Amino acid sequence: MGSTMSGSFNVSREDAMQSAQLLDRAGRPRSPATVPGHHRGRPPRNKGLRYPPDPPTVEEIIAVMRAAGDHTDGVRLRGLIVVLWRAGLRISEALALAESDLDRARGAILVRRGKGGKRREVGMDRWAWDQLDPWLQLRVSLPVGALFCVLRGPTRGRPCSPAAIRVQLHHAAIAAGVRRRFAPHQLRHAHAVEMSREGVPLLVIQRQLGRADLAITSVYLRGIDNTEIVDTVHERPAPMIPATNGLRPRA
Repeated sequence: MGSTMSGSFNVSREDAMQSAQLLDRAGRPRSPATVPGHHRGRPPRNKGLRYPPDPPTVEEIIAVMRAAGDHTDGVRLRGLIVVLWRAGLRISEALALAESDLDRARGAILVRRGKGGKRREVGMDRWAWDQLDPWLQLRVSLPVGALFCVLRGPTRGRPCSPAAIRVQLHHAAIAAGVRRRFAPHQLRHAHAVEMSREGVPLLVIQRQLGRADLAITSVYLRGIDNTEIVDTVHERPAPMIPATNGLRPRA
């Protein structure tokens, strides 16, 4: 009798532990996929897939920003797009920013922990700071915490999840009619390509992106459109010959 009761007690305790694992801090149902070990032994869905550099155009990015809308979620998304695009940050770096990491007077953003745990400062242009202003004004009314934070519920003020941002970007791109992959990293590619077109030295681009290798940085610049390459080469001047060559008498 005692062993039976002990066995049922153990089963009940295990069930209770599993049930507790499937609830988040707010007591809401949690997806089994978020439980540690759920994906153990399974290959990732994107294993073997490679996405070539295909940065969106300026027109496409602006169209997505407009499609985001003027509600609070949309203003936050526009601010995040600006930081990813005009400062070239990784999504993890952008979502880890705090309000105190912004230095508008200098036009600088402090990345406290970039790839490999490295700390760096990056620049952002004046136009981008102006576009970030609407979100900064709304952010003041929210709890102190991450710059791009959760807007509602018990986690209000905490950092947004990258997955939620990717979904929001995807929906905004569809609404804007952008028929290409529109992910956070594509905006980072666009930042590198645009700076290269503007004549910014490759070493500066490397430091801005937080890359350790110039060769890896150059991969970001492969997103330059073939049309631009063709037009540039097509408009080269004709070959020149020294003037003295035309004055020599023919044999």
